[in-house]
Amino acid sequence: MEHYLFYQSAYVRTQLLKSVEGLEEETALHIPQGFRNHILWHLGHVYTLNERFAFKNIGLPMHLPDGFLELFENGTSPLNAPVSLAFPSLEELKLLLREQPQRIQRTLADRLKDPIVPPYTTSGGMRLGSVEEFLSLNLYHEGQHLTAIKLYKTLLAGTPS
Repeated sequence: MEHYLFYQSAYVRTQLLKSVEGLEEETALHIPQGFRNHILWHLGHVYTLNERFAFKNIGLPMHLPDGFLELFENGTSPLNAPVSLAFPSLEELKLLLREQPQRIQRTLADRLKDPIVPPYTTSGGMRLGSVEEFLSLNLYHEGQHLTAIKLYKTLLAGTPS
């Protein structure tokens, strides 16, 4: 039987991908006034943090294309991105995001209770001590960025490219 975390993760990811259906690349690269990121950054950030939360802390390799850490890790922004790195296309990110939940489930279905040693403490002070706890927090994190993307789309509606 599928663990609820995988079911919920697939649901949230479907909602994230639906939120960018029909989105033009130019819109995805536009930073709304007063913000420091664009929709494409949010998508890449979700992908990158999912890799880190699912795999890195238990010593498994992350599936990250070159430059993703420099472009999408916490604290990064297109406003200060290395000029030597190009952002991936919207289509490339959508493909990566589509396959990630199944890969995480295949790899971690039998490892949810595996401990994280030492436990990880987030920047907000939350202590995570197992794979299951990381994946659970990931739902919250991805939901935050889904909300940001929906907000950006509202702000960018009618904005000339």
